[in-house]
Amino acid sequence: MGHRLSKIYTRTGDDGTTGLGDGSRIEKDNVRVEAYGAVDELNSCIGMVISQLFSSLMDNCSFPLQDWLSDIQHDLFDLGGELSIPNHTSLTANPIDQLEEQIDTMNKQLPMLKEFILPGGNQAAATCHLARTVCRRAERNVYTLSKSSTVNPFSLKYLNRLSDWLFVAARIIARLDNGTEVMWNRQR
Repeated sequence: MGHRLSKIYTRTGDDGTTGLGDGSRIEKDNVRVEAYGAVDELNSCIGMVISQLFSSLMDNCSFPLQDWLSDIQHDLFDLGGELSIPNHTSLTANPIDQLEEQIDTMNKQLPMLKEFILPGGNQAAATCHLARTVCRRAERNVYTLSKSSTVNPFSLKYLNRLSDWLFVAARIIARLDNGTEVMWNRQR
């Protein structure tokens, strides 16, 4: 692959534009930049979740949650690349199918929901909820981009399924250290 980032600053963005993967330049507040920027932010949030899953938490987990999160980070990097190159696609149905299978695996270990859940439970669970909300924003941004540019339909499906995945994962993570979920109390 070579040395792709031998010089970090180029000064080419000082005028408010940024380069896309195809070599073209667009303004930094373009909907395309907003879309792949939100995906990048989501990837960082996933990294925060991973960093908070200490081995003592993972000892209580019956499936490879950290590996799944790492796979998601790679998918999100692919998605960001896809969005930064107009008319380029890389995501397929396979990662969506994997998310659905993993949701089903995690959900089997959870009690049925009877109330809404407030973000919290423990630090990793709360961060996972934060990632879920950033995922929803990324999905909205990609949808906005799809109104003016061709977007891989698997990108929107992936983000939609990932937000569900993150919700279920947050529920699992809240329980890994014998924590509890914070239920919404309509009578407070």
